[in-house]
Amino acid sequence: MIRLSSIIKQFKDRFLDRYQTSILPGHQKALCAMQQCRKASNHHMLARCTGCHKRVFIPHSCGHRSCPHCQNHEGWQWTENQLSKQLPAQYYLITFTLPYPLRRLAWHNQKIVYGLMLFCVQDLLKTFTQNDKQLHGVAGFTAMLHTHSRKLDYHPHIHVVMPAASINIKNRQWRVKAGKYLFSHRALAKVFRAKLLKSLVDHHLQVPKNCPQKWVVDCKHVGNGNKALIYLGRYLYKGVIQEKDILACKDGKVTYRYMDAKAKQYRTQTVAGEYFLWLLMQHVLPKGFRKVRCYGFLHPCSKKIIALLQLILRFNPMTMLKKVKPRAKLSCKHCGADMQIIRTMIPPAFVLQTACST
Repeated sequence: MIRLSSIIKQFKDRFLDRYQTSILPGHQKALCAMQQCRKASNHHMLARCTGCHKRVFIPHSCGHRSCPHCQNHEGWQWTENQLSKQLPAQYYLITFTLPYPLRRLAWHNQKIVYGLMLFCVQDLLKTFTQNDKQLHGVAGFTAMLHTHSRKLDYHPHIHVVMPAASINIKNRQWRVKAGKYLFSHRALAKVFRAKLLKSLVDHHLQVPKNCPQKWVVDCKHVGNGNKALIYLGRYLYKGVIQEKDILACKDGKVTYRYMDAKAKQYRTQTVAGEYFLWLLMQHVLPKGFRKVRCYGFLHPCSKKIIALLQLILRFNPMTMLKKVKPRAKLSCKHCGADMQIIRTMIPPAFVLQTACST
């Protein structure tokens, strides 16, 4: 398997020479973090075997949310948490896509545009739920921002997993909507376009003249929502590409594979090494920006409401869950027993000094 850290080490200088004027400080920090991930030059943790009591130093992972092999356990924890909040209703996956002419504007104003996209989506869905004849209440949904296509191109869009249900605050009534359609995708697209363009103008951003009249919003039925939530959780903490999909790195070029959405099969693409890093860095979000947000009765502050609904409706989501993957345990190479972490964030100089003295 080809490590991303080795690709960064090989092409980092060429990448900075070519894209220095286009990247943000956060991109350079991401590169440095992923380059040092689990390397001897990084900080270490001290582990002690519970059997033979042997001690070893282990390099820390970088913990960056764009690193392909960090925070896997945290991703599964998030997925389990979302699945535990499920309610007895039909779920829908709604996707709001930013048109191509607006993507340059989004790239140069990432924090503002991404924030406005999420705000417009939540305001739109709350309004549609309140005005719907069958629902007519408070909505609940989970929204996640994605900035990449399967080929790793810059493609900002928002996925929303939403149950076809609502809570009427006045009479405390739980309402559900049946059928394959939640809302009209054409109406969603029209209102989303109007809301987002108005918000951009209100924030003094220049909307391009070639902005299309028709936008794309997809709304499809996803059953009980399990697969949709697992799909979102898979891309929450692990970056935009897995290292197993990096097939080759030679002659200054990188070959990677991706799943073609239409053909439903893997395809490969070969690009220059520095351009491959550029494809990855396009999707490093601004510092402090939350890419996933929950609204309405699925908000983290609504745990008591969810628990009460599950009790009243006699719905136990845990029967539909698989146990979350436990955090990988460290095993001793000498006796095979589990190892216990007894100290963290040890400077590499101290590790080198200890190794030389022994």
